[in-house]
Amino acid sequence: MTIGSSMSSGYCSLDEDLEDCFFTAKTSFFRSTPNKVPAKNVTQTVEEEKPEPPTIQEIKEKIEKYNAKVTNCLLMKLNDDGTYTGFIKVHLKLCRPVTVPAGIRPQSIYDALKEVNLADMTDKRTSFYLPLDAIKQLHISSTTTVSEVIQGLLKKFMVVDNPQKFALFKEMRKDGQVLFQKLPLTEYPLYLRLLAGPDTDVLSFVLKENETGEVEWDAFSIPELQNFLMILDKEEKDKIQQVQRKYEKFKQRLQQTL
Repeated sequence: MTIGSSMSSGYCSLDEDLEDCFFTAKTSFFRSTPNKVPAKNVTQTVEEEKPEPPTIQEIKEKIEKYNAKVTNCLLMKLNDDGTYTGFIKVHLKLCRPVTVPAGIRPQSIYDALKEVNLADMTDKRTSFYLPLDAIKQLHISSTTTVSEVIQGLLKKFMVVDNPQKFALFKEMRKDGQVLFQKLPLTEYPLYLRLLAGPDTDVLSFVLKENETGEVEWDAFSIPELQNFLMILDKEEKDKIQQVQRKYEKFKQRLQQTL
């Protein structure tokens, strides 16, 4: 999948008040609420000045160091205008079902090249779970933003859900813990990949639900809510059957013992 410069770079679908959140695999993920009165002995965070953008020569040196560590053919390439292209891998870790067009064939290479939107061919919708922890490799540019990466992934899987429901995280490992940080929509993932190097154990990207502390039910359409109810009803019935089978076996063993 290639996300080129043809996508609108000025797209911004989330309000600015959505905050970045840090959480670990051992803690729950929630949106921090701002405190009106600062607590005692709490260090106030000072907004740091943004560093100067790197020069073309500095980018060239970083790319050469990056490519020297690459063990496969997924190299970065510097263009004459100072931009560069490369690859990132995105892990899909979605816990909730997504909405896709019903009865539509998978997207072909021809459709991707011609930018055919198969989702516009039908109004019928259905919901299903994407494979947990599936990995999608993307070829992007240094000018590709997080917002464009999310839109590109949703288009690739023909997901018609609002992009606001999803967020891109960077995953890091430190002191035996897994840390996640939600990336701003205007961040450039390929630049983060360049700085971290090709090792995915140092830095990897994850697509997750955009948790804001509360479920915004107004963001879902009526068919989506009905599909959620159907899925929950099926899960409930399956769980009841599992419990019934478990205790039926226990009952049989107890009767055999008696």
